[in-house]
Amino acid sequence: MIGFSLPVTELSLTALLEALLFAAPMPVTPAQLAAAMERPVNEIETGLKELEDRYATSQPVEYGLRLQRHRGRIQLTTAPQAAPYIERMLGLEASSRLSRAALETLAIVMYRQPATRPQIDAIRGVNSDAVLKSLLSKGLIQEIGRSESPGRPILYGTTVEFLQYFGLNSLADLPPLGLDEQGGGDL
Repeated sequence: MIGFSLPVTELSLTALLEALLFAAPMPVTPAQLAAAMERPVNEIETGLKELEDRYATSQPVEYGLRLQRHRGRIQLTTAPQAAPYIERMLGLEASSRLSRAALETLAIVMYRQPATRPQIDAIRGVNSDAVLKSLLSKGLIQEIGRSESPGRPILYGTTVEFLQYFGLNSLADLPPLGLDEQGGGDL
């Protein structure tokens, strides 16, 4: 067997991170990236920040990719502005709309997380079982544990799919919770 080798070209840290995130089948931790690249985690975090800044600060938008962070994991996703074209190319139906009840429930979960059904019911004033099941089936929320309170109710939190659905890079991108002028608010 005759062997040959391709010339080795050095890639920048951000280019290597981009390649690894592109190839990763699911969100990964900075520690996983550091292990794969045999580099310290703080160096990986610096490279991720540079890559994130590159995608986020170009005006007009020049990159069709974004870094998405959720629960300590990172993945490469497409820019939200590309969604209609991607859906058309892949023959996907347009994203389904959420009902008012689903949006209310999702807002409670995203700002309170982790949140239990009794907490959600108390804020909404109605039973939220069906809405929670719908949000679970859409992959927008997930069960993330059990509360230590009596009855040990299930704790709910948002998912990576939630971030993608709303075009967010991380939970830090959520708008601030607006409270009424008296400083009240149930969330």
